[in-house]
Amino acid sequence: MVELLVAMVIALLIAIAAAGALFVARQGFTNVDAAAQLRDNARFAQDTLQRVGVQVGFKSLQYAATQQSSNVDGISVSAPNVFGLNNASRTSASTWDAGTTRTANSVGYGSDILVLRYQTNTTSDNSTSSDGTMIDCMGIGSTAPPSSRDDRMVSILHVGVGSDGEPSLMCSRSATGTAPYDTQPLIQGVENFQVLYGVDGIAPGNTTVPIAASTADSVPERYLRADQITVNGNDPATYANWQRVRSIRIGMVLRSSVGTAIDKSSQTFYPLGAAKSAATAAIGSAFASTSDPGTTFTPTVDGRLRQVVTFTIHLRNYQGDL
Repeated sequence: MVELLVAMVIALLIAIAAAGALFVARQGFTNVDAAAQLRDNARFAQDTLQRVGVQVGFKSLQYAATQQSSNVDGISVSAPNVFGLNNASRTSASTWDAGTTRTANSVGYGSDILVLRYQTNTTSDNSTSSDGTMIDCMGIGSTAPPSSRDDRMVSILHVGVGSDGEPSLMCSRSATGTAPYDTQPLIQGVENFQVLYGVDGIAPGNTTVPIAASTADSVPERYLRADQITVNGNDPATYANWQRVRSIRIGMVLRSSVGTAIDKSSQTFYPLGAAKSAATAAIGSAFASTSDPGTTFTPTVDGRLRQVVTFTIHLRNYQGDL
């Protein structure tokens, strides 16, 4: 009887050890699988935004060489091709340049809105058909040629909640440039989306219009938030400032499903970089700022694996008023 009891105890210990090893192995496999999925999502996000970003400001052949005739308050400044809103959310009915301030503790709090505008490419000068090479943020090529010089395709990137309840990077698209927009989740699990803009020759809150050409060298001296570029109640200054954007720095925090993280401790993420910068955004400043909600992100401990992805898009096309 004693020998039987000893054998049963040994067998039980072996079974417990085997079950523990199986649990650890399974947890490790789940973690590796989730990390691979996050990396894949990060690559897809970067590739998509880079592809759409280089199109910003593109003009179809028949409009590329003609002078802008519209003006704001007597100053020839057209609506910008790249635009943004800081810590804002949107609906499909919002105009391309509108959004609602996010409230603390809401989904996507601190996340920004990025608006990218460009024309489709026609098959030849004065053509009435598009060649379909210009895509929106969903990867769909437009077949509608621009109807006027100011006609633009619009792709808007922002954080929203998908039908599954998960925060996602949303794509709001319109071939005509006007609301309502077709809004679809582009990447699931994006809970933080930060955007800074590399500007050429302007300081935060610049109100000087027109901006002196001597200050421009096409190289961004500093990165500003959207609310440091937009001047409330002053459309000419706002439009002129946005036309001085030469690059876009994007940071995101992506999350996996619950229970995939091995490390269960509280973590802080810096989607735009760990260093702090002054609110004045001085030349040479770093990227995270206490003046910008979301650039320092501490999520609730929920057993999810998270990954930061940060990259910069160089704007290939001229953004000025032509």
